Amino acid sequence: MFLFLSKLLPIFVYPLGLSCLLMVVALVTLWKRPKWAAGAIAGALVLLLLSSNSWVSYGIVRSLEAQHVPTDELPNAAAIVVLGGATKPAIPPRPWVDVNEAGDRVLHGAQLYRQGKAPVVILSGGRIEWKGGGPPEAEDMARILETMGVPESAILKEPNALNTYQNAVEVRKLLEEKGIEKRVLLVTSATHMPRSLLVFKRQGIEAIPAPTDFQVSEQELAELKGTWQSTLLNIFPDAYRLQETTKSLKEYIGMVVYRLKGWI
Repeated sequence: MFLFLSKLLPIFVYPLGLSCLLMVVALVTLWKRPKWAAGAIAGALVLLLLSSNSWVSYGIVRSLEAQHVPTDELPNAAAIVVLGGATKPAIPPRPWVDVNEAGDRVLHGAQLYRQGKAPVVILSGGRIEWKGGGPPEAEDMARILETMGVPESAILKEPNALNTYQNAVEVRKLLEEKGIEKRVLLVTSATHMPRSLLVFKRQGIEAIPAPTDFQVSEQELAELKGTWQSTLLNIFPDAYRLQETTKSLKEYIGMVVYRLKGWI
């Protein structure tokens, strides 16, 4: 039930869901309290405009991504842990496993292995049946890694975790079961890294951040103060930026919930 509620309830806090909620309030109050309706409509409009422009989106995303940017070469570790959330199962009409935008996680994990950073790659991720279903994501990621030249013998799969807390718990169990030192390179999206690190360290794992899937580059930040054309376009609403703002807010909400649960 917690898993379902953790997916459902935040929808009404995210910009799009909250804007829809305000529009419902506007419809309900339109005839008897038109001022309330006007206020709700104005609130929804301002919320959408702010959360979907690049200035606001970049700021929120950057507040997470900038926390663990590697400044030196990553050290060697006992294992590379790649967290799920990066693939779509090979369900027709897909001819094979697809990667989503976070697919950089799998690619970065393979790259670190080929650089000799660790002798084993641990892939952590199950699949929620009521969100598309399919085989565990760990299986999908393993297929991609093998295609990229990582030998099957160097891959360990953890197919049960359905959220970040479970990722850390199940990886800890796997490390203990295999007798692997609890010093790992943790690979996940840069916005997801702050929460992930806290959860893994809470489980007694020395997790070294190896973030990937950065959404805001230095060039994009520079363009905010570039030509008048780029400045104007960055002010206007953009669906992609709305998505990035929402994903970042999800991380902050997740930190609050995880702290209340005692997971970080």
